[in-house]
Amino acid sequence: MSRNNNRGDRLIQDVDGDPIVIGLVNNMPDAALRTTEQQFRALLSASPIGRPVQLRPFYLPEIPRSDTARRHFMQDYEPISALWDSRIDGLIVTGAEPKGQVLTDELYWETLTTLVDWAKDHTISAIWSCLAAHATVLHLDSIDRCALNEKLSGVFECRKVADHPILAGVPAQWRVPHSRYNGLPEDLLVSMGYRLLSTSTEAGADVFVREQGSLFVFLNGHPEYHADALFREFRRDVIRFLSRERDTYPELPKGYFGEDMSRMLETFRQRAVQHRTVDLAADLPARGVADERLPQAWHDVAKRIFANWLDYLATNTAPQHSGFMALQPGP
Repeated sequence: MSRNNNRGDRLIQDVDGDPIVIGLVNNMPDAALRTTEQQFRALLSASPIGRPVQLRPFYLPEIPRSDTARRHFMQDYEPISALWDSRIDGLIVTGAEPKGQVLTDELYWETLTTLVDWAKDHTISAIWSCLAAHATVLHLDSIDRCALNEKLSGVFECRKVADHPILAGVPAQWRVPHSRYNGLPEDLLVSMGYRLLSTSTEAGADVFVREQGSLFVFLNGHPEYHADALFREFRRDVIRFLSRERDTYPELPKGYFGEDMSRMLETFRQRAVQHRTVDLAADLPARGVADERLPQAWHDVAKRIFANWLDYLATNTAPQHSGFMALQPGP
């Protein structure tokens, strides 16, 4: 099997043993590619389990990319075709920015569903994030997502509703970022054999699982997000409004900005609506992006979830690998 000499595969700790191999299928928009890698790399590297961990990034060729992103893929990623004959213990599949409401119309739909079917038989466990979670339940059980009246964006209170090894040591309640235009019907998920582990009054299903050979873990939210991630998404949507790529000015992410920042952003919104020009983007306030207390609201929980996931992989992984380069902590 041929593979790239990815610069991202570096030591996380000098330990003996066969590596736990994690595949990362990164479908995020170009501007978020590197940040997404850093986010998941940091969570995986924060979980010392006494075993080396190796991350192999993959990409779907059907997703249109800029020249910069394509160069990044050529240097640091493998095409998804290289996955089919690989041995992977765990898989992480990120969401993507949808181009329409009908997921089956997306250019990458066929490859993504092939990935779902492959993961059932070739992984110990797979994590499906946001849109990837929606696509997976649609493919497996024809559970279609429901369009929301407006974008769900913010940091929302979630509560544990079932015990499971993935949530071992997680508190009864925590806050976590969600950012999406669609939701999933909780009652239908349960009726089709999915187990809800955490839910939110405002955001709906948060973490849920299904065991079918491989343990599928679904993240409807974004526990991997850095503190400024929601601001960067908000800024992107503001620029799209100013450049007339969208008709409405975006709402502030809920529970995210402090009072002073919220007031500054409201003042900017009034200017943007009255004088709609892309040049105004340079004046968008960025000082004190998010409440300083917010990262603590979900980072500790995210680290615990991913530590539990790595423990699950380690417990169920047969030692088969030799020769590796493992992760170093992300920035």
